[in-house]
Amino acid sequence: MVFSKVFKSVALSIVFTAVVGCMSSTNRVVHLLDEPRHRTVFQDGSLYLLDVQLNPGDESLEHLHDQAILLTRISSARGPQNGDVSAITDYASQAFVHKINNSGPGLLRILAFVNGGQGKPGTIDRPEGMNGAPQLENQWFRSYRVELEPGQSSPLVRHSMPGFLAQVTPGVVHISREDGVKEELDRVGDWVWQNGDLAYTLKNVGNQSIAIVVNEGRR
Repeated sequence: MVFSKVFKSVALSIVFTAVVGCMSSTNRVVHLLDEPRHRTVFQDGSLYLLDVQLNPGDESLEHLHDQAILLTRISSARGPQNGDVSAITDYASQAFVHKINNSGPGLLRILAFVNGGQGKPGTIDRPEGMNGAPQLENQWFRSYRVELEPGQSSPLVRHSMPGFLAQVTPGVVHISREDGVKEELDRVGDWVWQNGDLAYTLKNVGNQSIAIVVNEGRR
């Protein structure tokens, strides 16, 4: 897949200045989007997809959160996380500064989805073709987990909101868009962006069951 250029914020918010002012001058605090281990791999307006990776023994810089964030956990220090999803929306109203570390022995990896907008309440914008209710839904994000057996295909899925699809268990899945373009995901942590303008189907072309997390950024 083609990754977009890394985008970084050009200014820190007023609340960032206030938080940093309360901290020791010896601490280096950066905005989340400028923290080097939180690498921005795609941006669409106020939506940012970050590939967060910390090797064993590594530690991030202290960094400021002031936007809602959705976390899709790929692996922790202890091993695979199978795409567990959670959201922290309090950051949108109350800034928070922290740092993260990895004591090992494994790689810590998270696909972090940041929504810097106001979000969109309600359920009228849910996608077509998704079987069942979302596993997570709030004003800023919506997340589904799709599990397919070998050879199984999903219904045609059509979104009204942009977001990304991430492979969270081993296997191979093909994504066929209605414009004829096909994508393949074949490794845990692989992802592809969807703009909310083209419907697609998912097909498990591997020999084992597979799980895909489908996340939307609401705006």
